[in-house]
Amino acid sequence: MRTRKTESMPSARATGITIRAFSALCAIVVLIRSADAAELVMYRRDGCPYCARWDREIGPIYPRTEISRRAPIRMINLDRDRDLPIKHGPIIFTPTFVLVENGHEVGRMEGYTGDEFFWVRLANLLAMLPQPTPKGASVRGESVTIAERAQ
Repeated sequence: MRTRKTESMPSARATGITIRAFSALCAIVVLIRSADAAELVMYRRDGCPYCARWDREIGPIYPRTEISRRAPIRMINLDRDRDLPIKHGPIIFTPTFVLVENGHEVGRMEGYTGDEFFWVRLANLLAMLPQPTPKGASVRGESVTIAERAQ
């Protein structure tokens, strides 16, 4: 007895194509989201004693923090490097830390007076960014619905 394929059941080939297309779409979304991620840009100059102090006190720690995942740091030496193609105000003091998102300045910290002040001021800057959606949540309009609560 032969069985007939029904049109409502996708073939294995169609399913494979759908999975590959969905995977490609997910990869594109990840690339777009990472291009729009926030970034902390540190503007510095050669011989800046405050920059050297930041390098000693914060430099080794910053990449290992949760904050660095949300706003990775990029160093720009005003004496040697080309500025980034972002919209920001003039850089007068060094170091100047500019929080950038989507190519625009969100806020800045000018100068470095110590590690305690740096972390507090950076937390205030990061609070200006839109908050990320928690894992397992979906955004509908302006409300956030958490999947675990819906069950």
